[in-house]
Amino acid sequence: MADAGEVVFDALADSTRRSVLRAVAEDGPLTATELAQRLPVTRQAVAKHLDVLADAGLVQKERAGRDVRYTLDAAPLGDALAWLAGVGARWDRRLATLERRLRASTPAASD
Repeated sequence: MADAGEVVFDALADSTRRSVLRAVAEDGPLTATELAQRLPVTRQAVAKHLDVLADAGLVQKERAGRDVRYTLDAAPLGDALAWLAGVGARWDRRLATLERRLRASTPAASD
């Protein structure tokens, strides 16, 4: 997996970051203050989580006067999904090969 993918999975590993990302995706653009009002964490904690999400490319910052608003950037999620699909496809092929080998090596049941 590429480093960018690792950063996305690391960012999504934390349940609070997933909650922040979900809120931004559903109701964004939102500020850190608005997000903190929805979550059981401080504004400072939300800001740190947003920084991790921004570093992973999952949210974009936009300054609006004194506020910084965050919006979802779903492109890195597509990259992560493509990586997962590739891993799944490789396992599907391995399991299909294993099944064929097992069927070939098992004598047919006699009636």
